[in-house]
Amino acid sequence: MKIALAQQNYTIGDFKSNKEKIVRCIEQAKSESADLVVFSEQAISGAPAYDLLNKVTFLELCEETLEEIARCCEGISVLVGMPAQCMNKTISVAALIEDRKIKRYVGKKTIESRDEMCHISSSKGCEYIKIRGKKIAVVVGEDIKTEQEYGEYADLIVNLAHSPYSRGVVEKRYDFYRQMAFMTGKTILYVNSVGGQTDIVYDGSSAAFNSRGEAIALLKSFEEDFHTVDVDGNETPKKIPEQNKTYNVYRAIKLGLGDFFVKNGFKTACLGLSGGIDSAVVLSMAAETLGPENIRVLLMPSQFSSDHSVEDARELAENLGVEYQIVPINETFAALTATLGPVFGELPFNVAEENMQARIRGMMMMAISNKFGNVLLATSNKSEIAVGYGTLYGDLCGSLGTIGDVFKTDIYALARYINRNQIIIPENTIQKAPSAELRPNQKDQDSLPDYNELDGILKLYLEENHSPEMIIKAGYPKATVEKVIQMVKRNEYKRAQCPPIIKISKKAFGYGRKYPF
Repeated sequence: MKIALAQQNYTIGDFKSNKEKIVRCIEQAKSESADLVVFSEQAISGAPAYDLLNKVTFLELCEETLEEIARCCEGISVLVGMPAQCMNKTISVAALIEDRKIKRYVGKKTIESRDEMCHISSSKGCEYIKIRGKKIAVVVGEDIKTEQEYGEYADLIVNLAHSPYSRGVVEKRYDFYRQMAFMTGKTILYVNSVGGQTDIVYDGSSAAFNSRGEAIALLKSFEEDFHTVDVDGNETPKKIPEQNKTYNVYRAIKLGLGDFFVKNGFKTACLGLSGGIDSAVVLSMAAETLGPENIRVLLMPSQFSSDHSVEDARELAENLGVEYQIVPINETFAALTATLGPVFGELPFNVAEENMQARIRGMMMMAISNKFGNVLLATSNKSEIAVGYGTLYGDLCGSLGTIGDVFKTDIYALARYINRNQIIIPENTIQKAPSAELRPNQKDQDSLPDYNELDGILKLYLEENHSPEMIIKAGYPKATVEKVIQMVKRNEYKRAQCPPIIKISKKAFGYGRKYPF
């Protein structure tokens, strides 16, 4: 028996495009003599559709699209995911089509996603179908992780999913399906979505494992793919490749960034280039994803900017072939300082004047965005956002946070990956001590712990949910831990005003981690 795995990049609500992708894969499956073709969860609608899942007209369009797809399914069986209305509730289902007829729905039982709980209701869960004499357990989403006893009822298991990417998830997922196939003695086929939608990225990485737990199909990560597998034992086992986490994060961000532009109809981007490593990494990835001709950058030095920062920024832009202009903010800052002089009086220079510079730059970048129709990319990293080391309405301005779920130490790993074949980001940008350059001789470590120590604490606290006591026991200084955690708590209000962030962890701000303030 041959089963085709169709891993595609869908757009929410673009039923015409989604249908065309699905029909194209069905035709390919027919040409490869497949008996069954499987698509991912909510393929017809695209995901995550949020409140659209509760609109009757949206669900009716899903049904109409399914009927149109069914007309193309002569001589083949199809399992395709979609949201469906059932007794005034919306459920996530796998629709079974056989010889142009919609035969039944298999609903999803386990709802794990916090956002999905608001829009999707629980259904019956795993059900069994028979195709070409094979008994198939059909499972939608997380139901595969329940203690389902497949026993003698199934010859193989098919899992339709839309599982978002997070660091390390690909290898964990492969290991889970490998072990489950071995323990159940069943062939398991897993089909996942691929692509970005606003801040969510689906990595694909669909796969099939035989009853011995051996991989017999491994589809690509972070791009569309299609593969037909013979489940009767005629496939040569494949070695599961070692996953490079930095490379996967790089691809995830590029995919999320590219789809943010394509699916929203955006064409061009802009950003402020400081000569620091964060904006350098964002510009490098944006240039490769969108094309250097579609990006505009401003270098906005002040009297506190070092000469090497300006030169580093200029060199990077020239290395990438990106249009840039140098627009100093000295006079604007002096005028604003003079205007506020009677209000500030004799008070000394402090964070107020520092933030004024950041807000001048933010205002200038928003003016560029409005004048030329460029989408402004924010360049703050997760370490800075966590502890509030950023200026509201200044460097936190933007339509999309490209690296907002990447810790500072991981930014350096991305920079080294970008420079893997040739020097793109100047070495001085990578080697120099990070600084906001908002006052003379300023360094980030004047206000923050060393980034290695800071990120270690933040990873334990934010992503592993460790208590302060546990973090201290792990070897971090008590005073530092208490300071960092207090900074995280105090700056929740800032994070509520940040742009959407491309999510590459399970505890991304605004999606995986949301606290009151």
